[in-house]
Amino acid sequence: MQEPFPSPAPDRGESLIEVEGLVKNFVMGEAVVRALQQVSFEIHRGTFAAIMGPSGSGKTTLLDILGCLSRPTSGTYRLAGQRVGDLSEARLAQIRNHEIGFVFQNFNLLARSTALANVELPLLYDGVPRRERIRRATEALVAVGLADRLHHRPSELSGGQRQRVAIARALVNKPSIVFADEPTGNLDSKSGESILALFDEIHKRGNTIIMVTHERDVAVHAQRIMSFRDGQLVKDEWQNEDGMRWESEYSAG
Repeated sequence: MQEPFPSPAPDRGESLIEVEGLVKNFVMGEAVVRALQQVSFEIHRGTFAAIMGPSGSGKTTLLDILGCLSRPTSGTYRLAGQRVGDLSEARLAQIRNHEIGFVFQNFNLLARSTALANVELPLLYDGVPRRERIRRATEALVAVGLADRLHHRPSELSGGQRQRVAIARALVNKPSIVFADEPTGNLDSKSGESILALFDEIHKRGNTIIMVTHERDVAVHAQRIMSFRDGQLVKDEWQNEDGMRWESEYSAG
């Protein structure tokens, strides 16, 4: 059985995410799909963590819960010390817009809008004045290397450039956490490597990054790799800045 809050490395940072006994079930007709089974761990602020596993392992379900997009069936999730299950939908919406940035495999860009307009969206929802929106969105696009693509629409951009727009949009509100769901899944290997290098830069600036992937070659870019199978955390690996490694394995059941 998995013990609560496994931490394979002697990390002394502030705990940002804590989950204990997390369960998520889906009812499909008469069948019950157990997507997550008694998952417990913590992630400290400033960590670059990869959640890895095959299709059906529960990793995307977990990301949805951590990103406050869905609620668990049972168990406890604390974000920056707050018990998420006790928060209202309005408060969760505030957290998603201010504390969390999302990057998706399919980019999720508005096809008829420019890169600048796509990046402005979170600020528009937040009621930021137009001039300030343009300034901050431009700054975010410059930071991801798209200073010369501000007024291009998604159809005029390569896959890697579209993902950079999506990353700029995720960063425009200066969130403390970036969640990335298979961010290189629709990219060729060269574009994928450039996006992973960009995530490395974002992490070095102080962001916490939690990335879902089914590819080991992608996961090794993270400090910590949390491997899932059949809805359970089965392996937890960590490498610190000095190259020292820790590893813990957990039995199913």
